[in-house]
Amino acid sequence: MLITFALVIHTVESALPMPIPGAKLGLANVITLLTFVLYGLGAAMFVSVCRTLLGSMFAGTFLAIGFYLSFSGAIVSTLIMAVGMYFWRRGKISLIAVSVLGAVAHNTTQVVVASAIIGNANLIRLYLPILLLLALPTGFFTGLAVMYSQKALTKIITDLERS
Repeated sequence: MLITFALVIHTVESALPMPIPGAKLGLANVITLLTFVLYGLGAAMFVSVCRTLLGSMFAGTFLAIGFYLSFSGAIVSTLIMAVGMYFWRRGKISLIAVSVLGAVAHNTTQVVVASAIIGNANLIRLYLPILLLLALPTGFFTGLAVMYSQKALTKIITDLERS
């Protein structure tokens, strides 16, 4: 079910016009981070991989440059969020911080991979700072959405267990 939610959000988000090429709101990462909270790294990685593979197939971009950017960003950001989740579980950082880490990792990975594909390192110097600035509000929003979702799900589960 989580893969379906992530895929639908991914597909809708891909159709949204953005003022900066390659920039996205990262809404599908709400599902990835929520999966982390509920089920851990393995499930979150599975959701990320399935979302990017199926999303690119549905969009007709499988094995195109956009696929490689999306896939590499999803894998690396999920791994970086795993590090963040370690600290979150110990009460050292918030889910918002974990989400921002994931957004920064995703954007950084995409720009580095794009730079390698086109063979131009200037892309990192010129484009990465813009995407990193965008990662802060999008990561914040994603983390906030997961915080509220987690609280709501915890309440629902607690209420179900009591009845």
